[in-house]
Amino acid sequence: MSAVLWLLVALPLGAGAVLAVTGPRLDRWVPAAGVTAAVATLGAAVAAALLRPTARAPLFAGTEAGLAVDGLSAVMVVTVAAVTAAVLAFAVGEPGTRGNRGRFFGLMLLFSGAMLVTVTATTLGPLLMAWEVMGATSWALIGYRWRQPGKAAAADVAFLTTRAADLGLYLAAGAALAGGVTTLRLDALPRAASPWLHVLTAGVVVAALGKSAQLPFSFWLSRAMRGPSAVSALLHSATMVAAGAYLLLRTAPLLEATGWAGPLVAWSGAVTALALGLVAVAQTDLKQLLAASTSAQVGFMVMAAGSHGVAGGTTQLVAHAATKSGLFLAAGAWLTALGTKRLPALRGAACVHRPVGVAFTVGALTLAGLPPLSLWAAKDLVLAAARTRGTCLYGVGLAAAAVAAVYSVKALWYVTRPLPPDPGAGYDTERPGTRRVSRATPAPLLALTSAAALLGVLALPGPASWLRRLVGARDEPSPEAWELGLSAGVVLAAAGAARWWAARPAPAREAAVAPVPRAVVRGARNWLFLERFARIAVAGPVLTLARALAVFDDRVIDGAVRRTARGGLAAARLARRLDDDGIDAAVRAIASGARSLGRWARRPQTGLLHQYYAQAAVGFAALVLIILLVR
Repeated sequence: MSAVLWLLVALPLGAGAVLAVTGPRLDRWVPAAGVTAAVATLGAAVAAALLRPTARAPLFAGTEAGLAVDGLSAVMVVTVAAVTAAVLAFAVGEPGTRGNRGRFFGLMLLFSGAMLVTVTATTLGPLLMAWEVMGATSWALIGYRWRQPGKAAAADVAFLTTRAADLGLYLAAGAALAGGVTTLRLDALPRAASPWLHVLTAGVVVAALGKSAQLPFSFWLSRAMRGPSAVSALLHSATMVAAGAYLLLRTAPLLEATGWAGPLVAWSGAVTALALGLVAVAQTDLKQLLAASTSAQVGFMVMAAGSHGVAGGTTQLVAHAATKSGLFLAAGAWLTALGTKRLPALRGAACVHRPVGVAFTVGALTLAGLPPLSLWAAKDLVLAAARTRGTCLYGVGLAAAAVAAVYSVKALWYVTRPLPPDPGAGYDTERPGTRRVSRATPAPLLALTSAAALLGVLALPGPASWLRRLVGARDEPSPEAWELGLSAGVVLAAAGAARWWAARPAPAREAAVAPVPRAVVRGARNWLFLERFARIAVAGPVLTLARALAVFDDRVIDGAVRRTARGGLAAARLARRLDDDGIDAAVRAIASGARSLGRWARRPQTGLLHQYYAQAAVGFAALVLIILLVR
């Protein structure tokens, strides 16, 4: 059975790698090949979910790379593969993906394959590898149209933000080894020795919150909107942001083992759901509204993980994946057709392009959490788990659900308004629109929105019990009847109030907003100035430190090296002078003296016998004289 698991991850990774390097020569055949690979991956995912295969391979000494499909990952692999297939089918007709289509479809498959490895990994080794591949491919996809101004910068911001948080996983791996978990198995992490258990948990939490765009990392999701619509649909639904929530759901026993991590994660999710929901309400750009709502909806998953509500969090994740991918594809279809994503300019868009309008309407109502649609069921499961942590957490979650209804109804109100007298006056703010919707658009849209609506059956007692057994959460609480009624009433009241407020004349709406300080409104529209704060509090000091270290390197370290080199050159020159003027001069003097002695020694050698006798007599006399004087 392990062959099915290897096939599940090898299909998207292998096909993606091949397509990514084909170049533009095969652009005609790339979309069909990409969609075929995605559909085949979906078939492998269904087979893996039924067979539950496992696979192991040696990695390092004492550790292994483990993959397995259990109840939780069975749900995830089918969700990831299904959304990927639908998004790639949509991308076939999207002009924004044209250019080097092999690179686009290849990167999308690699991105999806990395997510499949993430959700099936049973050890930290393959999880880390897939985590890195997901970050790298997301950077390449967000900046796919890198020649256009701002695209590459947006990709850099998203990558650096998530990359900084990803370092928590390396910290967790090191702490696990130090704490005695040498196998690095995820299910063994709660058995790490203290204090490494707390360091390990902190690393996992930081990495997960960063990947899932929770506070204070949420701003990178706004930047990610600069990518193609198909990228936004996949990144914001079943991959990337879902990866962090999945990791927290998978490691829920680890959060419980520390005592402090569970409440921290639960409150992080609840505050993000409420704060980013208010950010979504303030947006006038449809994709920015959907992006902020992604952070808010993922906040419910994080709140469920912190409350040990694995079944509720899983339901929220699956329902949100179907809902949000459909909404982003609808927004992308309107952007292609009308050239704008500004809400005031999209008045009547649902009436002009009816299949897209129907899909968006169902998706928006689902996102609002209205019964009996899927996110209504998921939300109540999450709130039931949150209530076990305390009434305050439950209240914040309920308020966030009300805000979700407000921003969903706001988006829906704009696109379903009657067309203005001159609708074209507001079009083409982003790029020239085609004024038509591709024939490849309706099928994936309707499939995703149908799933978003029908997954509400998970609220029924039978399916809910089955899901709890599937993910191994039999003891999780179910929402009481009064909870179902209360949440439904709050959401319906919030939706009605939002609809009434939106229908008021513009002066009345402006007068109603007037008491709210402008700084608050401006802060909400600018994502709470999170990116500016990150630049001031993190990027600024880091760059200042980097410049100071560069100066220190240039003036101290490099200066010392240069001074050492100059000293060496000076010593070499001195040695050369000593050699030339001292040693060489002495050698020359000795040689000159030897030559002089040689010349003097040649003079007595005349060859005349009487001179030799005379020289001998003189020498004998000198010797006698010396002996006499010495004595």
